[in-house]
Amino acid sequence: MISLASLVLATAAAVAPAPPAAAAQASAPPAPASVIDASPYTVVAQPNQPATPAQLPPPTPEQIMAIPPALRQMLYNRVIRPHGARAPRLEALVHLIFDDDGLALTYESAATHTVAETFATGTANCLSFSLLFISLAREAGISARAQEIGQVLSWYQDQRTIYNFGHINVQIRVDGRSGTVDLDSSVLMDRRGPTVISDERLFAHYYSNRGSELMGEDQYTASRVYFNHALDMDATLPNIWNNLGVLEAREGNDKAAWSDYAQALQIKHDHIASLSNMINLYRRQGDQAAADKLIARLTSLREVDPFHQFMLGRQAESQGDYATAIRYYRRAVALYPSAHQFHFGLARAYFLRGENRLAERELVRARSLGPESERTRYQAKLDSLHRLEQSGTRMSALR
Repeated sequence: MISLASLVLATAAAVAPAPPAAAAQASAPPAPASVIDASPYTVVAQPNQPATPAQLPPPTPEQIMAIPPALRQMLYNRVIRPHGARAPRLEALVHLIFDDDGLALTYESAATHTVAETFATGTANCLSFSLLFISLAREAGISARAQEIGQVLSWYQDQRTIYNFGHINVQIRVDGRSGTVDLDSSVLMDRRGPTVISDERLFAHYYSNRGSELMGEDQYTASRVYFNHALDMDATLPNIWNNLGVLEAREGNDKAAWSDYAQALQIKHDHIASLSNMINLYRRQGDQAAADKLIARLTSLREVDPFHQFMLGRQAESQGDYATAIRYYRRAVALYPSAHQFHFGLARAYFLRGENRLAERELVRARSLGPESERTRYQAKLDSLHRLEQSGTRMSALR
């Protein structure tokens, strides 16, 4: 799977301190984008990455989904011609996209690409991957539609946790059964799960995301063009209004920025990026009373957000404050009891505080809730914990 998330060019640290991992996203934003802009007159560009001139006018939906001739031939040779039935075609398509002798597709957070660009670069974010997979699947006669997820948590190989605001993946239907294809298997979706979206909304995500990337490269005129294309596709996507508001603020038009943030919040009352941006706008204008009202609203939303509570637990744990970490992890578990990752976080904090029995209890719960691939790992942690208890020594068994 991958992360569709909000593009964070500068974290709204003044509103609520971000955990270290979340703050690190300022220089490597996931996709698609809903910009949180703490410094609305200073654009944070990607380091050591020269700006690429924007394609104007933006590509049409047909151009976004167009399959290059070389890729179409690969699809025919490896997926369509050898397999008549849809199920084996689906399996062959997955191999074509990920295998070393195929596209060998890799994840890149800022790679909002058309299908042709993804084929040329071999990189994609969750949005680009979904565009590619849907285009190729439909060409092979497989039913495929985009799905939108409100929030996700992603784990990377170095064990950093990235809190994202959204995600896109693909729903496929084969022989009466449905399933999900995703680039990042480490993603934990929010409790509401995925929602199937129209192609128009998918293209709205593409234009909004590209607009955000262009804004990060100081290409404001092109950025506005892409945002307007996004609104033409689906004006009910709050990310677009939020990102357009950031653009207005960076161009010094606070009145228009406020109106755009308000429109995003009218569509989605708990749109965190727009709340954060409006708070920063009020603060710049010296209206602390209005900012405080929104801060109270934002705080109440985060109190019932299991992902935010989990991230606060990670932050406390990294600072060695295990009692506070346990409090936040327990809150996350209470809000989202089926998330095995939350139980493992709580087990780790208990262990680091010397409460091995409680650590064992949470490890057992994590093992029972996790997928087969994770159960083996959790069992190994349990075995290590048992050995430590028998020997009376302490090691980093749950790291």
